[in-house]
Amino acid sequence: MIEFENVLPADIERRSFEIIESELKREIDAEVKPIVMRVIHATADMSYADSMCFSKNVVGIIKNAVRNGADIVTDTQMARSGINKKRLAEYGGEVYCFMSDEDVAADAKKNGVTRAAVSMEKAALLGKDVIFAVGNAPTALIKLYELIEAKKINPIAVIGVPVGFVNVTAAKELIMTAKVPYIVARGRKGGSSVAAAICNAILYDM
Repeated sequence: MIEFENVLPADIERRSFEIIESELKREIDAEVKPIVMRVIHATADMSYADSMCFSKNVVGIIKNAVRNGADIVTDTQMARSGINKKRLAEYGGEVYCFMSDEDVAADAKKNGVTRAAVSMEKAALLGKDVIFAVGNAPTALIKLYELIEAKKINPIAVIGVPVGFVNVTAAKELIMTAKVPYIVARGRKGGSSVAAAICNAILYDM
């Protein structure tokens, strides 16, 4: 007979975090633990406890930027939908995704590049402090690296968690060499839900 836990709907998330806590195989630094926990909660994948990398003081840097009205730019509408925009708006920030914009699609087709790469170029023109949350396209991370190196953009931080097989691992390693704060999930795993989970973990812990 299959047995189920008797958990009230309001307690499901709390119980989930209890299970994650009990299954963690090592200690995680207190500053980044809420992020790692929420990513595991979003994916049911304990391997993120080992694959996630954080540059020095990145969480504090992002929180300070959010308090001062920084925006978040994502590379998918799914990630944009998943980020708590109401919470970010309390500090004056907005969430953007330019992937569906007609000018982005036209430029990408004309130049034979991905819309993700073009959308990063468009984000460089926002004129505000920006946190990038990339959950799908490694080409977005590669373009961000090029823009950073060319001093055309200076992000507050880059959350680099694209998922896939082609250039994904290399793009993540590349963005960690840029001179900007980062949160990266090394390897092939990631996705829009991971990008959104990281953003929300920070917003909920403000």
